[in-house]
Amino acid sequence: MPFWRWNAISKDHQINEEIRAKEVRLVGPEGEQIGIKPFREAMQMAIDANLDLVNVAPQAKPPVCRIMDYGKFRYEQQKKEKEARKNQKIVDLKEVWFRANIDEHDYQTKMRNVLKFLKEGDKVKCSVRFRGREIAHSNIGQKILERVANEATAAELCVIERIPKLEGRSMIMILAPKATH
Repeated sequence: MPFWRWNAISKDHQINEEIRAKEVRLVGPEGEQIGIKPFREAMQMAIDANLDLVNVAPQAKPPVCRIMDYGKFRYEQQKKEKEARKNQKIVDLKEVWFRANIDEHDYQTKMRNVLKFLKEGDKVKCSVRFRGREIAHSNIGQKILERVANEATAAELCVIERIPKLEGRSMIMILAPKATH
């Protein structure tokens, strides 16, 4: 009998003989309401149509079962999930390190990277690392991060998600890309 074939695959729906209800509300293969039927009669209708009986709403009273080709249903579901995963944008957090005594050219190179990451839709964590006695002049790091924030917001690419804040020997600021809606 072909109606045991999906038992090994399915964990999210009850199929055919797995259904443990005396009566079920039956929906036909074309989506039409057939009504409340005894389980055995519903199962026989599915067998006659050479399809599966699938419990689509087990919490309902009585449970709602549909006559359908379960293999085709699972295939369509997997295709939809794959399409949804393909369309979602994963936002990465990219980190750009600055130094307190950074030269202008190095600053411009790192700033280009910050702008590139924001254009790609990633968040950017800008950090200024202090070595040795540089920590005494944390205001220099603050000025560098404020300059980065001003240039990035002037290009209208981002919003400041987290203002510059000293954490240990680093000052950290997070920029998030503007929503492109």
